[in-house]
Amino acid sequence: MEILLLNSLYTLLFRAPPFSSAQGRERLNIGDSLSVEREGDELISPKGTFAAGFIQVGENAYCFSIWYARRPGEKTVVWMANRDKPVPNTNSEIHLNKYGTLLLISGGEGKVWESATAFRRDGKTLELLETGNLVLTNGTGEFVWQSFASPTDTLLPGQQLTRNTVLVSNRDAGNYLPGSYSFKFNDDNVLYLIYSGPEVSSVYFPLQDSAVYAQGRSNFNSTRLAAIDDMGAFSSSDLFHFSSSDYGRGPRRRLTLDHDGLLRVYSMKEPNWAWEVVWFLDMGVCRVHGLCGSYGICIYAPEPTCTCPPGFSRKDPSDWSKGCLLPFNLTFDQANVDFLKFPRTDYYGYDLDTFSQDVSLENCTETCRKDHRCKGFGFKDRTCYPKFVLLNGRRTPNEPNTIYIKVPTAMAGKEGEGLALIQSSINGSGRIINTSSGKPPSDGVRNLYLRYLVGFVGTLGAMEVVLIVLGWYFIRRMNRSTEPVKKGYRLQQAMGFRRFTYTELKKATTNFSEEIGRGGFGQVYRGLLEDGKTAVAVKRLDGVTQGEAEFWAEVAVIGRINHINLVRVLGFCAEGKHRLLVYEYLENRSLDKLLFSSDATKVLDWEKRYSIAVGTAMGLAYLHEECLEWVLHCDVKPQNILLDEHFRPKLADFGMSKLAETGAGGGDACRGKFEVSRARGTRGYMAPEWISNQEVTAKADVYSFGVVLLELVTGRSASGANGGKWNQLVRCVKEKVEERQHEGGAVEELVDKGLQGDYDMAQVELFLRVGLLCVTINKDERPTMSAVVGLLLGDKFSPLANPLVKTPIGRS
Repeated sequence: MEILLLNSLYTLLFRAPPFSSAQGRERLNIGDSLSVEREGDELISPKGTFAAGFIQVGENAYCFSIWYARRPGEKTVVWMANRDKPVPNTNSEIHLNKYGTLLLISGGEGKVWESATAFRRDGKTLELLETGNLVLTNGTGEFVWQSFASPTDTLLPGQQLTRNTVLVSNRDAGNYLPGSYSFKFNDDNVLYLIYSGPEVSSVYFPLQDSAVYAQGRSNFNSTRLAAIDDMGAFSSSDLFHFSSSDYGRGPRRRLTLDHDGLLRVYSMKEPNWAWEVVWFLDMGVCRVHGLCGSYGICIYAPEPTCTCPPGFSRKDPSDWSKGCLLPFNLTFDQANVDFLKFPRTDYYGYDLDTFSQDVSLENCTETCRKDHRCKGFGFKDRTCYPKFVLLNGRRTPNEPNTIYIKVPTAMAGKEGEGLALIQSSINGSGRIINTSSGKPPSDGVRNLYLRYLVGFVGTLGAMEVVLIVLGWYFIRRMNRSTEPVKKGYRLQQAMGFRRFTYTELKKATTNFSEEIGRGGFGQVYRGLLEDGKTAVAVKRLDGVTQGEAEFWAEVAVIGRINHINLVRVLGFCAEGKHRLLVYEYLENRSLDKLLFSSDATKVLDWEKRYSIAVGTAMGLAYLHEECLEWVLHCDVKPQNILLDEHFRPKLADFGMSKLAETGAGGGDACRGKFEVSRARGTRGYMAPEWISNQEVTAKADVYSFGVVLLELVTGRSASGANGGKWNQLVRCVKEKVEERQHEGGAVEELVDKGLQGDYDMAQVELFLRVGLLCVTINKDERPTMSAVVGLLLGDKFSPLANPLVKTPIGRS
């Protein structure tokens, strides 16, 4: 009896809702809110098709969402405000404040999300339309903000996908965190499906082994609009069209990018309101990138199934996307290297090079054996494809390619196990083909948890009352520095990098004693973390006036960007007035220190220069077209191209312009919003539009990259002591090229004399052609970075492979 009384008292004081029979509402007005704690506190569309409110996504974790409400007990989510930052069930609410802005308040952290109405503070009413669109309107009924303008993983009929929006898959079935797949328009006006993994990113639709034109698509438009209508027909400005199998009016439909990377259209069928797939992207599940992870191979047996090569094991039994574990270290001697052979198998992409001059299998094997970067190679039609990463593995009966995986000799020779895949490997089809139903945790699991919680609370109710009161008293008076530590821990957990204290970084850098670089945003120091093994580069940021919350938000964007040709961000520090970023340390420093030094040619031979150019282009292409946050670098130059121990390039300082400036303007220009308050960049590398008050796009970075290409050929700097007048290098190269074309001059005069003729003339001319194309004054005539990558790699399907580009420089 005592326990029951204490439990009742606890419920009365802390769990009872403010009013007993909260019902679905038609609208919110100024000052109104929806609360996590009030059961059934929801907005309902006029005919009851959709509802908006809080759904549970984990233990004491809730997200403000919109879902189909037709089927009782089942919530198919079509939109979320805070999918990457859930709120607790205490003192959390969505609130329409007096300024007409919709705010999501977390009981533990304050504001975690707001509607993008900062410059339109005239919102009066929040309503959920029968289309599923949550709209904030002013006094005249005009939309001030709408959920249709910021989709998550789903498009509803009438909702548009535009140049500024993107669909991002859920992480897994029932896990609403952002996943690895996205569907969006790239800078070349084509809809792409993109895999963004922890190490690499890649496009898997449209297929990249043929031009978009060959697949019935077109980039000759600037509209960038796509939508599915209420008849079940999808149309896009790039000519990507399809219709659902139940085409016609009637059923409710949704287009969803599921967690397995495939697009599907679902129809809700009466009378049980169940979902049925009425269209899906028929490209073959095994062609979706990232499903089976590194070394994993996707096969049809008969359903899509992941498997590991013999001798390998799964890294994570619950997640195939993490791939297979190498049972050995690849840094063994060449004499102890052999290869596992896999017929009818391919690992798509990530080639170190392509050798197609009638190469023998023996020569291909030796090339990979001697190259420590090579993890294996593909061999087809006497063409060799050495690979630095083995991802996107698939095996089909009609695949003409054979894969050879590098392993120790003892492993390869074990009773011929390397001759075929082990068909009995763990089946991963459940991870691949399950579709996202949008279901929250089941009612049975939730009710069991609640019964356990009530019993526990009943036992400790009286004690908790006292502890809460005392805890509130003392917590309010604790040192404010503890809250940033907690937030930093949460950020570390969510994003995979950590928050450092200023004291830690001061100790790691020996009081910032070893300066290794200096740029427009501050000094960079070498440091060594507490483990005594991890060397880091610590950048002290100057001119960053943002508050801690804004700084965290921007760091979160930078921290999510990950690519083999981008410098990895390990963490940050935001403490008092101090703002620092912590990067991986790269042994060979920046390109300018080698390229423009007196002994540059002893270190940077032509092969390294070619590799640096291609890697830098790939990094920029990822920033512009593949990562979830569209980022302009805004300061591409040799000082921001760092080289690791193998002279592989990694771009640094991406996203820095946003950190250095609050509000709109130039900073936003470097995050995809092209509203520029002032020119930024470095003299000699700045595109003309920076200073001519034109719209600044990703083509500004293309211009800067073109200048770097010319520097790699000539060994001359476009700025600084060696640069002379602004753009003198560009003018000089243009004059020499025109002289050779018209008067037979020697283009060899442009090549760095220190190379002493040891270079590939065809590649030199390619660099000059592409470089001059990139520095064209008219930005619309410059190629995209993905097109630049194709040109540098000799992509014959590139849309820029036209007579103008192919014209030899001065060749008679």
